[in-house]
Amino acid sequence: MATVQFGILAYAYQVIDAPQFTFHHIGVTRDPVKLGTGQMTIIPTTSVDDCPELDILLVPGPYLGNFDLHPKHADFIRKHVAAGKLLFTSCTGASLVASTGVLNGKAATVNNIEFDWVQNRWPQVNWTREKKWVIDGNIWTGSGAVAAMDMVAYWLKENYGLPVLIQAASTLDYEPRDADGLFNVLPQRYDSKGEKTSTHVFKYYDS
Repeated sequence: MATVQFGILAYAYQVIDAPQFTFHHIGVTRDPVKLGTGQMTIIPTTSVDDCPELDILLVPGPYLGNFDLHPKHADFIRKHVAAGKLLFTSCTGASLVASTGVLNGKAATVNNIEFDWVQNRWPQVNWTREKKWVIDGNIWTGSGAVAAMDMVAYWLKENYGLPVLIQAASTLDYEPRDADGLFNVLPQRYDSKGEKTSTHVFKYYDS
């Protein structure tokens, strides 16, 4: 089967006047990193040795079959957590964090497809399938990519308020779920008969 050539336009823009974030792609060095999917290559903006102090660290999930976390990345995660800073994981990223030991004795979740394998590999972690995302101290783990989006949406609401989350969600035409997977994070809408209607609209507040 022929490879599909897929292009994404890159340009600068600001969506909303909301909290500003500076993102850093953190490599072991600044050498280009070839991702495991789609033949995509990214260039780190900083390295583990030069990275500025972070407020939040996101650990995404790789394919676990042939991936080993670099010792420098592992040390970076340990130091970040020990400093009390916030750590997010997405999908199988929780397994990488577990490999550093910082999840030992803590509650966490991970991608459902890899759950049994991860649970057997790192039994010191209190793994659960009961929640889409789990908070234990300064470590937040999302069970999958979309569940991690829901988790960050909750963090955004708790730290910046519901109006900011509503604006961000409506701009993306996205409705987050709670930790139980239910669509009750955004204000629910009802018609004149009291029947619940879709929140799949741009404006969540009625005029």
